[in-house]
Amino acid sequence: MTFSMSQACLPALEIGLGALSAVLDKAAAFAAAKKIDGSVLLNTRLAPDMFPLVRQVQIATDLAKNGAARLAGVVPPRYEDKEVTIDQLKARLATTIAYLKTLDRKQIDAAADRQITFPLGPTNKGQMKGDDYLNHFVLPNVYFHLTAAYAILRHCGLEIGKQDFLGAIPMKMT
Repeated sequence: MTFSMSQACLPALEIGLGALSAVLDKAAAFAAAKKIDGSVLLNTRLAPDMFPLVRQVQIATDLAKNGAARLAGVVPPRYEDKEVTIDQLKARLATTIAYLKTLDRKQIDAAADRQITFPLGPTNKGQMKGDDYLNHFVLPNVYFHLTAAYAILRHCGLEIGKQDFLGAIPMKMT
């Protein structure tokens, strides 16, 4: 049995975004317990030249939906970057996961050898074969921003660990 492009990306993206949503639940509870305005967490960054939590979540969702849509050969929905609460970020994550579930797996699977063109900043464009785009651009970039979001919240004092980051991976415990 072959392992397909859709099997490589859709479950990983859905589980990663779902895990981030669960971590944001813990962030909301943490903020309430510590009597911290949630916007403090949303605007925290690990370093002065890094994006804050809110932007890390926005970029992770954009990379997931845009990357999967390009592989499927469809135009992704456009999101306004206007989230200012944890609940709004959770809604964005849920919307992205729901969108990923609508994509045609066969179209994604057929993208391995197709040339994918994608924006790199405001003026440049990149081009890669579909399998390279997935393995060397989409997944690493999504994981980078998921990791940055997780690290920001861990830095803020949330008691989260590796299992929180991994989420509901398909694993049996024996």
